[in-house]
Amino acid sequence: MRVLAGDIGGTKTRLGVFEIVESGVRTVEVQVFSSEKAEGLEEIVADFMTGRTNGCSAACFGIAGPVTGRRMRTTNLPWVVDAENLERVTGISKVILLNDLEATAWGVSRLEEDQLLVLNPGRADARGNGAVIAAGTGLGEAGIHRNGRSMRPFACEGGHASFSPTDELGDGLLRVLRRRYGHVSWERVLSGPGLASLYRYLLSVEGLEAPDWFLSAERTGDPTPKITAAGLDGTCAVCARTLELFARLYGEEAANLALKMMATGGVWVGGGIAPRIVPVLAGGSFMQGFLAKGRMKPLLESMPVKIVLDDRAALLGAASCAAAVVS
Repeated sequence: MRVLAGDIGGTKTRLGVFEIVESGVRTVEVQVFSSEKAEGLEEIVADFMTGRTNGCSAACFGIAGPVTGRRMRTTNLPWVVDAENLERVTGISKVILLNDLEATAWGVSRLEEDQLLVLNPGRADARGNGAVIAAGTGLGEAGIHRNGRSMRPFACEGGHASFSPTDELGDGLLRVLRRRYGHVSWERVLSGPGLASLYRYLLSVEGLEAPDWFLSAERTGDPTPKITAAGLDGTCAVCARTLELFARLYGEEAANLALKMMATGGVWVGGGIAPRIVPVLAGGSFMQGFLAKGRMKPLLESMPVKIVLDDRAALLGAASCAAAVVS
C-alpha cells in the first residue's frame, strides 16, 4: 500500500510517494519544486502526478500556515489550499491537510540518531510531551501529546505570539521592529527575514552603514545566505554577532514553547536555518538562551534538545500521518 505526502513551505515544496511497511514508511520517490513559481499547490501536484500511476490510498500535505479544516490560506504564499480540489487532482479519496510543524512532529520520532544532533542530553529516562520549533521562511511551532500509550502531534501558531525581549539590546530591537510592523511576533525575529532584520539592527547599534553586498542581496533576493556565510567564516564581525544573537533568541523561544508544552519528552529544533548554523547553535548561545528561565532552569536542563539535520522530517511525518489513516 502506498501514500502520497507533501511538505509545502514558503520557498520549496517536496512531494513524495511512500510505501507502507512494517517499520513505518519507505521512500519510493521524492521531487522538489519551487513554491514561489507556482500559482497554487494544485498546479505542483498536477505536475508531479503527470505520467504517474501512483496507486496511493491516501495523501497528506504539511503546509506552512494555520489549518482548521479542509480549506486553508497559506501564511507566506498567496495560496488557498482545498482538500477537495486536491482529491480531484490526485484521484485520491482521502486527502489530509496538516500544519507543516504538525507534520514535522509526526516525523521527528522516526528519525535515526545520525539525523539528529544533541544540544542537551536531558534525562536518560526522559518521557512525556514533546515540542517542535522550526525557523525557516517563517517560524513554526507544534506540540506532541503523549498519554503513555501513544503520541498525538498537534499544531499551534506560537510563532506569531508577541516577541518578548529579555535585555536592553532586545528592547531596542523591539522598538525598531514595532515602528516597521506594528505587532512584532517571534517570527519577525526568528526566520530568514528576521535574520536580515537582526543584522541591520546590529549595524545601527554599531553606528555602521549597511554594506553594498547586503544592499545588493536585499534588492535582488534573500541576503541571509551571505550573512550566514560571512558569520560562519569570520569575515564579518557583525554577521558573526548576528548569528550568535539569533541562536540565543532561538533558545529563548524554544524554552518558552517547552515550558508551555511541558516538553519533558524532548524538544526538536527543525526548519531550514538550524542545519546551516550548527556550529553556532552547538557553540553555547542557544542553550544559554534556553536555560535562562530562572527557577525553571532545572526543569529545562532535564529536557533533551536535538537539532533535526534531515530536512525531510516534515515529508516523512506527512507520509506517516497518511499511513496511520489507512493502516
